[in-house]
Amino acid sequence: MAKKLYRDPENGMIAGVCAGVADSFDIDVTIVRVIWIVLAFAASFGLLLYLACWIAFPKYDEI
Repeated sequence: MAKKLYRDPENGMIAGVCAGVADSFDIDVTIVRVIWIVLAFAASFGLLLYLACWIAFPKYDEI
């Protein structure tokens, strides 16, 4: 069974999006944060993607 994407505000820095994504894919949260920062500065859509995930992903305790 595949894991669902969610936010984990308890273990996150801002909204918990990176912590939830890292847990869903079983990778280190630092790697996800670095990828998100690179997307934010290089492709300039990383911030919009983060905000969309913040709105769309449920909190961990809601799933």
